[in-house]
Amino acid sequence: MAFEMPLFQALRRLQQAGEVHAKRLARFGGLTPMQLMVLQVLASETRMTASVLSSRVSLTAATLSGLLDRLEEHGLLQRQRDDQDRRRQWLLISVAGRELIQQAPSLMPPEFNQRFAALADWERHSLTAALLRAAELCTEME
Repeated sequence: MAFEMPLFQALRRLQQAGEVHAKRLARFGGLTPMQLMVLQVLASETRMTASVLSSRVSLTAATLSGLLDRLEEHGLLQRQRDDQDRRRQWLLISVAGRELIQQAPSLMPPEFNQRFAALADWERHSLTAALLRAAELCTEME
């Protein structure tokens, strides 16, 4: 219980910082951080199914479906039926989507990136590991 208050305060500060940066990102082409992340993940692959993408970006299938619909409406991604298995649908980033992410700001605030880069390697690895572990702990609660 001694850690409850400081942990909650730290998580809240991270959440607030994320919300502020999300508003900044929304000014860029109206994209949310999750939409930008989905486009970046799609850009790193030739094509991907929604189920694989869902696990990569930690979104439920239902949430991802709505997000994909909005990206498709804006012409930033395309859906393509598989030639062999018509039930399978491939997601591909469009040319417009690639162009957009080339100009897009970082998912993380620039100030954070600068401060993080200034840390020693061991500290960057340690912080990353601790945040990933905290996220794991939160996932286990769901």
